[in-house]
Amino acid sequence: MDTPHTKKKKIKRKWQVFPGRNKFYCNGRIMIAKQTGVFYLTMVLILVTSGLFFAFDCPFLASNLTPAIPAIGGVLFVFVMGMLLRASFSDPGVLPRATPEEAADIERQIDATNGPSGPGYRPPPRTREVLINGQTVKLKYCFTCKIFRPPRASHCSLCDNCVERFDHHCPWVGNCVGRRNYRFFYLFILSLSFLTIFIFAFVITHVILRSNRTGFLSALKDSPISVFLDGCTVLEVVVCFFSIWSIVGLSGFHTYLMSSNQTTNEDIKGSWSSKRGKGNYNPYSYGNFITNCCAALCGPLPPSLIDRRGFVQPDTPQPAAQTNGTGACPSNQSVVLDPLA
Repeated sequence: MDTPHTKKKKIKRKWQVFPGRNKFYCNGRIMIAKQTGVFYLTMVLILVTSGLFFAFDCPFLASNLTPAIPAIGGVLFVFVMGMLLRASFSDPGVLPRATPEEAADIERQIDATNGPSGPGYRPPPRTREVLINGQTVKLKYCFTCKIFRPPRASHCSLCDNCVERFDHHCPWVGNCVGRRNYRFFYLFILSLSFLTIFIFAFVITHVILRSNRTGFLSALKDSPISVFLDGCTVLEVVVCFFSIWSIVGLSGFHTYLMSSNQTTNEDIKGSWSSKRGKGNYNPYSYGNFITNCCAALCGPLPPSLIDRRGFVQPDTPQPAAQTNGTGACPSNQSVVLDPLA
């Protein structure tokens, strides 16, 4: 029997019952992968290298060359950190899982399409076929999320989510890279390339100017402070030297992918390679690299589909639980999709 003192059940937000392997902060506003150790390493490397540059190199360069050097470096640093945090803390395009009712309805459709099974019956793979700009694309069924994944979507085993336009899972940013954060990831690695080259070039300039004026080796013997400063300079040079090649190479690779409107996942699998057939082509390309780049960097940002800060209603069914996927099997259904994903 209820009394006036009966406590009301606290209504949870959707991020509190989210089925994927993610961590949430600031009441669901920040979403990041569970494994964040490498992401913190990225932050430390950028902060330490940039901090040493601004503390020990910029005063000398500003007084002996131009004050524009620390100003440009500061702008690059702020932009790099902004893009890193935006790529790391955003929803990459996670697809919501099917509710038990939705999953059961899909199973019924699959059963009705396949018909009765007999002895020795081998179920076909769970796929559907869609037509995108004249190219046939197969949609795979996800046994975890209980959905047929949209074109270009894939399931990330680390985050345990299906992600729209899945590119790859990047431990350096601590998140999947997908439809909703790819532009921030690309701008992060591109601006980090410029920042690394900028710091490396002007640290070398600092060393050369000091060597010409006082002699670098003699400065090492003058005082403990000089030894400390030169040790910091050597640390900056080493970190930048070994980082440039991988960062610039990664930026170049993603520039190529973006100019051809491909994802890392598609490039690794060779999804649109001519080796798969003469008629195989990329149906998502707009035909030229300028339009492809503009679509990736300037197109509208789609809204999040998981509404992680919304409230869970008491009568709302929760997403279907994961199974081993040994149920009934579908047919290859054909659908026509016109818009580019």
